[in-house]
Amino acid sequence: MKSLAQCCVMLFALALFSQPSAINIKSGSVFGRVLDASLNQPLPYVNIIVKDETDTIITGGITSEEGVFNIQNIPEGAIKIDITYIGYVTLSKPYTIGKDTFDINLGDIFLEENIASLDEITVVAEVSTIQQKIDRKVINVGKDLTTSGPTASDIMNNIPSVNIDQQTGDIALRGNQNVQVMVDGKLSNIPAAQLLKQIPSSSIKQIELITNPSAKYNPEGMSGIINIILHKNVNIGFNGNMNLGLSYQLEPKFNSSIDMNYRNGKINVYGSYGTNISDNQNIGLLTQTEADVSQTFDILDQRNSHLFKFGVDYYISDKHTLSLFTNQNLFDGGGMGETNLFSISNPNMNQLQNFDNTNTNNSQQYNGNYKVDLKKEGHYIELEVDHNIFDSDIETINTFAGTQARPNFEEFTTTERDRTTINLDYVNPLTEKSKLELGVQALLFDNSIDYNSDARVRNEFGTYIPTSTNFNYARDIYSAYATYGKTVEKWAYQVGLRAETVTETALAIDTDLTNNTRTDFPFENEYLQIYPSGFVTYNPLEKNSYQFSYSRRVDRPGVGQVNPIPEFNTPLLSQFGNPELQPQFTNSVELNYTRNLEKGSITAGVFYRLIEDEINQGVFVDRSDIGSGRVILTNDNFDNTSAYGFEISSNYRPTKWWSLNSSFDLYARTQTGIAESLDPTLSNPTEADISLTSVEVDNIIYNFRVFNNFKVSKKLTFSAFALYRGKDTGLNFEVEPLYFLNLGMRYSFLEDNRATFSMNFNNVLDTQELNIVSERPFRQTVTFQPEFSTIFAGLSYRFGGGKYKAKSRKNRDDNEKAGSGFM
Repeated sequence: MKSLAQCCVMLFALALFSQPSAINIKSGSVFGRVLDASLNQPLPYVNIIVKDETDTIITGGITSEEGVFNIQNIPEGAIKIDITYIGYVTLSKPYTIGKDTFDINLGDIFLEENIASLDEITVVAEVSTIQQKIDRKVINVGKDLTTSGPTASDIMNNIPSVNIDQQTGDIALRGNQNVQVMVDGKLSNIPAAQLLKQIPSSSIKQIELITNPSAKYNPEGMSGIINIILHKNVNIGFNGNMNLGLSYQLEPKFNSSIDMNYRNGKINVYGSYGTNISDNQNIGLLTQTEADVSQTFDILDQRNSHLFKFGVDYYISDKHTLSLFTNQNLFDGGGMGETNLFSISNPNMNQLQNFDNTNTNNSQQYNGNYKVDLKKEGHYIELEVDHNIFDSDIETINTFAGTQARPNFEEFTTTERDRTTINLDYVNPLTEKSKLELGVQALLFDNSIDYNSDARVRNEFGTYIPTSTNFNYARDIYSAYATYGKTVEKWAYQVGLRAETVTETALAIDTDLTNNTRTDFPFENEYLQIYPSGFVTYNPLEKNSYQFSYSRRVDRPGVGQVNPIPEFNTPLLSQFGNPELQPQFTNSVELNYTRNLEKGSITAGVFYRLIEDEINQGVFVDRSDIGSGRVILTNDNFDNTSAYGFEISSNYRPTKWWSLNSSFDLYARTQTGIAESLDPTLSNPTEADISLTSVEVDNIIYNFRVFNNFKVSKKLTFSAFALYRGKDTGLNFEVEPLYFLNLGMRYSFLEDNRATFSMNFNNVLDTQELNIVSERPFRQTVTFQPEFSTIFAGLSYRFGGGKYKAKSRKNRDDNEKAGSGFM
């Protein structure tokens, strides 16, 4: 695509400059160099057009591979120089050729990206690249990364600073799971782990890592924001893409998607459908070594999801654009399996648990956006309303066998969740080098969960009783922000401030259905917070760039963290939320350096975070059955703590046929908290035997990853990805190092390489497994072996065509929202 664009530019330039000159050519000249304003990199094939006072073309040329141009034989008199390049804002400047000024040195000319123009072009590069911008790191996803797997979840481990838990699908940024995941700048009610498995990797255009977001963004997420930008197609006529994929190790996993759009005149209509059908086997072993108690896990997780999107963009006029779309997600899944509790020294403890879980949920999103462009370029007002609805029903049947087995029981959980977001934004480019942004936001969130069980809870007499829990949680946030940015020669800065008022209310009602007794647990919290942000960049030389940033952020507890209803139950382990959990606040500073090389680039950075009232997981002895070895996992607020880290990543192309992306990151964190411990050798322990101790842990975790792409021919490429993750030590658990190697290939065929077949083999050395050690409250080891060694085969095909022509609306947070992209 890049080569095609370059050819078009050169043909256009030749056509322009072959016109007969209207003025007799003389001896003036203009020379200089053109660079990307954000990346500080030379731009090749840029059009330099020289006109006279009547806008008649005199002469011109294009820049070299180094971005340099030198145009000779320009006549004396007033001239105008236009510098144009696809996807960038055109620069036009007047000059005079005459006495003492026949040779004009324009020096370095920096072109800014034209976001609206870039939205209209779908370019899938061969190789992924990494760009460091003023407030984010941008990974342009090439065909090499999409070979790594069928979904967004599969390619995330290849991204610097990002980790995916291969067992749960949870995502972390810089070693921390307090991260906001957005698609095209929007949050979703779909759980992030589920959402990432539903987005085809081939639908992803860019992944933005916004580790220090500006005040314009919602301040949630200690480690920042991961924003997934999908491909967009607004070509004239009918266009589309189709993807099919199958993975297998122990169980099959199938995914497919199709997206289409039709653009004609003032209307752009688009839609998509995607499905993910998978069975996932997970085997594990938990051992309490001192107590001689073990528990095996054998779980089959089933997921069937269907996503639909339909939308329309109506270009009312050159200044007014209305866009509407809806996402609909249908999920039908669950899990079945068994856990086997056994002890060699005490066979009476042996217990077998079988469970059968069904989970159905529906997620609906409705979005409307109206934008009015004002007089100046980039001057606009935009109103957006986004409404999300999430409903789910979960039923779990638990059966037990054994000498001391507990009674069978069933669980029923119904969830209803609504979130409405209203944004009003105003953007004013005060001058060519300064910009003011203002906005207000209302975020209204409501969550209701009803839980019923016929015999899960044991009362003080040791009898299991039927219970119900109703949990209602609401959070209303009203905020306003302002940011101001300016460029001064080689410096650029942006400052911002966001103010928020938050009201939280929660009510948990536990009911003993045997005696019909009710216990209420009300909770209220209201606070006002200010979130400043600041960015400074310095570009002293062509190949060097420095950036400093600061932001204050908040981690408001998620629904799962405050929900007192059990997330899961096994004979030795249960997990609950804590309704009284308070938010944690983070002050973060970051310094980055970028060096552009002849065949690539290197970006290095350091960061430091100060965390107030840290939220962390606690492990406690189950008070209802102290001697059983059963523990409770929950969340709580602990003392203030700190974290710091170092990152370095690079793109490099040693040869024409070999390119690689590599990265190394190291994170250090001090965690303080409390933990319970109990001597497992005690025959009849009581609550008095439980000791509570203060714990402080210094944890240093590091990751090294390298992605190689080998181009055999224009149609065939191979890839190899390797990752090593060091030991991760938390307050209660220590995760052993993890490492693996994945191999892949891709073959393109048919006209214009419209079709692509890809394969990959994950964990080819069979080294990947999850091993965990815990010392509190008992000495425990845990091993999980999900399906790490999968083989994947995929086919993608793009169809349609047509001349590119569309007007795209500027989107909130400079992200794409409309178009035929998958979500």
